[in-house]
Amino acid sequence: MKRLADGLWLLRGFPPHAINAYLMGDVLVDAGTRHAHRRILRQLRGQAVNAHALTHVHPDHQGSTHRVCETLGLPLWCPENDVPALEDGDLVGRMPPSLLNRINGKAMAGPPHPVDRPLREGDEVAGFTVLDAPGHTAGHVVFWRESDRVLIAGDVFNTQHPVTAFPGLRLPPDYLTPDPDGNRLSARKLGPLVPDVLLVGHGRPYRKPRQFAEFCSKL
Repeated sequence: MKRLADGLWLLRGFPPHAINAYLMGDVLVDAGTRHAHRRILRQLRGQAVNAHALTHVHPDHQGSTHRVCETLGLPLWCPENDVPALEDGDLVGRMPPSLLNRINGKAMAGPPHPVDRPLREGDEVAGFTVLDAPGHTAGHVVFWRESDRVLIAGDVFNTQHPVTAFPGLRLPPDYLTPDPDGNRLSARKLGPLVPDVLLVGHGRPYRKPRQFAEFCSKL
């Protein structure tokens, strides 16, 4: 794991930065595809991990959730409006209709898992504040720590294209986002935070606060 800030680490992925998961204090944030569980569990060995939280419920973020929670006996925390998708397992049915999403669902998604704590705006998780940021999913949330201006933004933003891996700050593609207009509104809402460190589901950490604020203001 790579330390990114106080009490915050990026888990190694393959390829690097393609699908990110983080250890936020004692909380695992996101869990890659269903093929990532061995790599995640290996990196968590010897760490104090007491819960697993999701930024949103898509196949490439909840894929290993069930295996990790079952293996480590972790409670699962999930955005309130994404709870139905996680518990009934119909992730693809809530995504835009496309062959790519159907393929990704079959290749990446994990089984349903019961939610122990629905996450709502204003909740505190490992020293971070939960903020609602819907659009990419109905319940998408982000985690914000004002003391050092770190934002874990899930897929509200990408710093590389999730399919081509081309670098650059961008919004996720519309064909992966059921409500693109809603996601743009969420991005504009987050712009005034001006994070010193932006962490996303796909791509490297982004440490250009002025450029981030300018990007959001133009959406």
